[in-house]
Amino acid sequence: MAVKLIANYAKRLGLPGYSSHQFSVSVETELQNVTDVPGESAKLYASLQKAVDDQMQQTGFVPPDGYGMNGHTNGNGQRQHQNGDAGISEKQLDLINKIVRENNANKADVENLAVEFFGGGVRTLSRAQASDLIDELFIKYPGRNGSRYGQRQTSQRQPAK
Repeated sequence: MAVKLIANYAKRLGLPGYSSHQFSVSVETELQNVTDVPGESAKLYASLQKAVDDQMQQTGFVPPDGYGMNGHTNGNGQRQHQNGDAGISEKQLDLINKIVRENNANKADVENLAVEFFGGGVRTLSRAQASDLIDELFIKYPGRNGSRYGQRQTSQRQPAK
């Protein structure tokens, strides 16, 4: 009776800019005798470890310091900022677009407002900044027929210097 021996070896290296490289190798083999498992396991482990280590020496792209920050996305597609705050949420972006659409506002004006107050475009905002921008839009576009737009608190925010 043949015995299947499956081995996997993986290694991940941390790199600058909250990046990492990972490589793994898997092997499946058949043994004729169960008593061969310890010896074959040791040989496979050493062989796989060497193969992975040899490959990991070629790291490829290593991001510069700060890569993935200040409005860039992290590995999950979520925007990340230098202070670690999550970027603008899809719901916030949808609400901003809804306010623009319902008020026939110029998207460039909203983008300029974001730059004026926060130093960056709408998609580069943190969630807190996006919330403040939404407050500003509610003030600028109070809505029609007593909608909830007029019910938000007024802001005393000053443009970014």
